[in-house]
Amino acid sequence: MEHHDDLENHMTCLLRRILASLATLLIAAHAHAYEAGWMQIQVAGTTPDAPTTTVALYYPTMAAPRAIAMGPFALDVAIGGKPVDKVKALILLSHGIGGSELGHSVLAQALARDGYLVAALRHPGDNWQDRSLIEKSPERYFDERPRQASRVIDAILADPGWKDRIATDSQGPRVGALGHSAGGYTVLALAGARPDLSRMRQHCLAEASEDPIFCGVGRSGGAMPTLPAATPSLKDDRVRAIVAMAPAGVPLTAESLATVQPATMIYEAELDRFLVPRFHAEWVASNLPAPNLHRVPNAWHFAFMDTPSMSIPSADGDVAANPPGFDRDAFLKQLADEITAFFDKNLL
Repeated sequence: MEHHDDLENHMTCLLRRILASLATLLIAAHAHAYEAGWMQIQVAGTTPDAPTTTVALYYPTMAAPRAIAMGPFALDVAIGGKPVDKVKALILLSHGIGGSELGHSVLAQALARDGYLVAALRHPGDNWQDRSLIEKSPERYFDERPRQASRVIDAILADPGWKDRIATDSQGPRVGALGHSAGGYTVLALAGARPDLSRMRQHCLAEASEDPIFCGVGRSGGAMPTLPAATPSLKDDRVRAIVAMAPAGVPLTAESLATVQPATMIYEAELDRFLVPRFHAEWVASNLPAPNLHRVPNAWHFAFMDTPSMSIPSADGDVAANPPGFDRDAFLKQLADEITAFFDKNLL
């Protein structure tokens, strides 16, 4: 009788372990059930003669992906794959100065595979093909970038093919934002931080030798751009959570940063020479109501971008280069996990 009871207990324990293992496998399968779809759309300008905005959409799909090179970047996506019926939220993605809608595809694809719709815009007048915004109208640069981002959010939330797919709750559609460098500034502005370019002027008079790349960008004949005295708010109330990677922080006021309400995560590259952390990422984080700063050891400014297949020059050297011993591919995988978890926590 005891032998029978022991056998029965053993079989029960074995069955429980099998069921637990199956449950774990099912959870893992569900977490990675999607692939990343990709398509490109155009968002019309505010006037008939205004340029359209190119937007790359990364989204969850059941279609099979394939590796494809797009310029210097390699994507692993199902081009034109059918989107799933519901996405967790819309994430606006803003690239850095002179950047591309494809430069953060590793992060965008990871978010798409986790169930998010990511809208990565190519900022009109501030991308790898067109630098006219900062070259011809530097006084509009810090004002126009967040407005471009908000117009993309407007377009996606009004698009018949997407608006009903984006999850909503009592506050409306779930929206977050992710940005790097000038894109970090952009998403902070969407969250309610406000620029005062007199800060930039004062900073560069005092600290140009310590922050030379930032203070050299956009200068014309030695003059710093100025904004109108009464700049309308750039805040987008639909944006509930943001991630700013190596953000340009000098133009933002401490008072406005202290009032930022959306959940915020700031990343700094420890060896950043493009936007020296103590003046930018660290300063931003120290003035937020809930500081949430993550320092990336042994990293340069472009660590947050996909590694391009070719050398791309910048004011701080080759975008594809890394400090000795820094594994950008491994870091981007870790970063994708952290950012996905952050949006899961703060948007769902």
